[in-house]
Amino acid sequence: MTVNWNMAQFIRSAAKPADFPRDGLPQVVFAGRSNVGKSSVINRLLNRKNFARVGSAPGKTTHINYFLIDQKLYLVDLPGYGYAKVSKQERDRWGKLIEAWFADTQRMALGMLIVDARHKPTADDCTMAQVFLCSGKPFIVVANKLDKLKKSEIEGNTQLIRDTLALSDRVPLILFSAEKGNGKGELLGQILDHLEENL
Repeated sequence: MTVNWNMAQFIRSAAKPADFPRDGLPQVVFAGRSNVGKSSVINRLLNRKNFARVGSAPGKTTHINYFLIDQKLYLVDLPGYGYAKVSKQERDRWGKLIEAWFADTQRMALGMLIVDARHKPTADDCTMAQVFLCSGKPFIVVANKLDKLKKSEIEGNTQLIRDTLALSDRVPLILFSAEKGNGKGELLGQILDHLEENL
């Protein structure tokens, strides 16, 4: 499978399950805390600066955003979780929307859990890892903000992330920098490998 990642178009922001595309194309879903750089990771993969919205304040992605890549697959950007300055009502709405998305496991071809390479994953990160595990679909953990780590910290932080999320050896963990581009080739390769295996 070859994909032209530069052929990307924003399709829609889904505010309710009826808005979810159901055309059978594989969907690669991105989940992570609201300030972890999820949109920046997507922008780096697609060679775009502000394609997926990057807000100055966390919590800007309030719907589920769909990006169609080369007419072959969707990248799906979920609302970021764990952001305190959003009302409980709004957080609950996001939660119900995400639950509805995961309720149909046919929808997801591959999951992407974006975590912060500098810190121990949060309880919300652990919950999201369990959601991916329970889906029965493959997922990849992307440890973003690698450029903020010292070389001496990388090995220990990588192990801490694996241990905290209770990842099996089958789950790839890719060190990534949306800022510098580290890990981009590896992540794109993993996405294509998974899509080829599961289509």
